[in-house]
Amino acid sequence: MTILNKIIENKKKELNLLAGMTSVRDLENSRLFKREIISLSEFILDKTKTGIIAEFKRKSPSKGIINSSSSVEEVTSGYFRAGASGVSILTDTQFFGGSNSDLLRAREKSLFPILRKDFIIDEYQVIESKSIGADAILLIAAALEKKVIVNLSQLARSLGLEVLLEIHELDELEKVNQYVNIIGVNNRNLKTFEVNTDISDKIANEIPQGLLKISESGISSHQVIKKLKVTGYDGFLIGEKFMCTTDPVNAFSEFVKDLI
Repeated sequence: MTILNKIIENKKKELNLLAGMTSVRDLENSRLFKREIISLSEFILDKTKTGIIAEFKRKSPSKGIINSSSSVEEVTSGYFRAGASGVSILTDTQFFGGSNSDLLRAREKSLFPILRKDFIIDEYQVIESKSIGADAILLIAAALEKKVIVNLSQLARSLGLEVLLEIHELDELEKVNQYVNIIGVNNRNLKTFEVNTDISDKIANEIPQGLLKISESGISSHQVIKKLKVTGYDGFLIGEKFMCTTDPVNAFSEFVKDLI
């Protein structure tokens, strides 16, 4: 069984417990559910910013603990002050050490778009995402059938959320639908966790026009960003490079000095 399969199986078990504790009606009645979203797409295209979605992540299945001490409020607000176009927050607990409360805490005083990064497989999670203050959700093509992606994307858009569809293989582009705002090309193979930024190069020209393109994972230098910009990428999702340091905000600030 691949790591991705293990994560999805665990997510199904979690969902059974969650739905029994908090109803959809409870989620819809939450304080944040009716707030208007801040558009991640618009912020990525804002030329005064870096185009980077900076990630807050405590651990990963491949590397274990990355950063167990940094404050989600301080890191995410610091990222944005330093030029991030948005922030990505891992909310999966077992494999990534995150939680919904991380996103809620980041949301409290923020005026920047937040991408909820999790393994979303059910409508309940889409509604939950809106209730905890997310502006956009991640859907993973490798984990979902085409019909499910359409249903989840349509629901998300009906709630005002933006949709980032993550792909890794060229044939996953056939899962793109009219409700998707952003295509994220993950340079990390979620089955083996190997990283190769050539994946973004290979897929770039095949992505349908009119969709924002971002490259994810393994982006560690200005050279990689410049190369990917030439191939048409609008933005970049970067996390471990900053979170592996004792001061993620400073690491981000130093990295983006020449990008703004």
